Amino acid sequence: MARSDRRLYPWAVQGRVTPLTVTHAKGSYFWDADGNRWLDMCAQLAYVNIGHGHPRVVEAIQRQAETLPVIAPDHTSPPASRLAEMLAEVTPGRLSQTFFTNGGAEANEHAIRMARAATGRQKIVTRYQSYHGATAAAMAATGDNRRIFSEPHLPGGFVKTLDPYRYRCPFCAKESKCTLACADAVEQTVEGEGPETVAAILLEPVTGYSGIVPAPDGYLKRLRELCDRHGILLIFDEVIDGFCRTGKWFASEHWGVEPDIMTVAKGITSGYVPLGAAIVSDRVAAFFEDHYLGSGLTYAAHPLACAAGVATLEVYLEEELADRAERLGKRLLTRLHQIYVKHPSVGDVRGLGLLAAIELVKDRDTREPFTPQRSEVRNDQMTEVVKAVWAKGVRPAFRWNLVIIAPPLTISEEELDEGLDAIEAGLEVADRLVAKAAV
Repeated sequence: MARSDRRLYPWAVQGRVTPLTVTHAKGSYFWDADGNRWLDMCAQLAYVNIGHGHPRVVEAIQRQAETLPVIAPDHTSPPASRLAEMLAEVTPGRLSQTFFTNGGAEANEHAIRMARAATGRQKIVTRYQSYHGATAAAMAATGDNRRIFSEPHLPGGFVKTLDPYRYRCPFCAKESKCTLACADAVEQTVEGEGPETVAAILLEPVTGYSGIVPAPDGYLKRLRELCDRHGILLIFDEVIDGFCRTGKWFASEHWGVEPDIMTVAKGITSGYVPLGAAIVSDRVAAFFEDHYLGSGLTYAAHPLACAAGVATLEVYLEEELADRAERLGKRLLTRLHQIYVKHPSVGDVRGLGLLAAIELVKDRDTREPFTPQRSEVRNDQMTEVVKAVWAKGVRPAFRWNLVIIAPPLTISEEELDEGLDAIEAGLEVADRLVAKAAV
């Protein structure tokens, strides 16, 4: 069906876009203009953590709109001050001061800028299988194929290194367990560039939509030690990982490693109002006590967004959503391992908490992807899988050869099972296509 509106849609060939017109949403579901109900198995873009239409957050936004809907960022407001205080309480260790942004890309953009200022160095080490946002520096830091649409980047000293992608590991995939050669690779990159030139290492503790790959045990600790040894700042991008998604407040807490800067967005307001933040340690904050902070945004610390953030964090605390994500995450991964055994088109299942992925392959032995990785054009085979899942009224995320599962943290066990049943219907299609190709 051809589009009738005048929008240009992100990350899409416009002539192929057939968007749903969504009219309302509640809990784990949303409804389109034709009255169809959809189970949201990806929380939109992994951010509607508290579910759709939570009354506490809606009411907080309404109350704030009545008293102070907007104020310039060189002022503060009660919700901005309160949210910064709450973030200092829930984030790990020495993270204490917050620079508010409009979203995750800008959080990474300004984290990079602050790291360079605080260290007096320029180079930022990131990974090839990563996404950090669509603004200039954030996109230059990005490793996955979305960066090619903005190349050539402005000169800026971004250096890529290889990833701890266990299923397709270039270092130790044939070993019985991870050897942490992936951490050695980061160290070799830093040494090759010259540690004295590196301002920061920037990474997602659990890789987001570029793979949903949790860090192997010991990896983040090794990077922390590397940074401490050379005076390099460690930046964790927890834009997707953060706010209870993985079963803890922040994914890095699974490994007990603290960053110098943490970037967040998405779950900070459950997506109800755009908001992001770069949260810095005492050490980084101290630098700017007597040095100019050359960063600013017109809508930074927007009162409506901060009011939504305060209410959202209260929901996480009162409804104990980190514990809930941990419990439901165990149920999810148990079911995914059962799915792996049952479906020959499934090469790997992985995740942490309520952030997981199914990786489809044509052949388990060769691990040939079901559809090309690092390609945004969905082939006919993957399209058939998608249609089969959508026919059940369920919407996970699909990217490359991945089915990504990241539902609201408030999802019920019954709704989770409903979503997985629908995904299995798609996997049955994938199984038939794989078998047919093998004949």
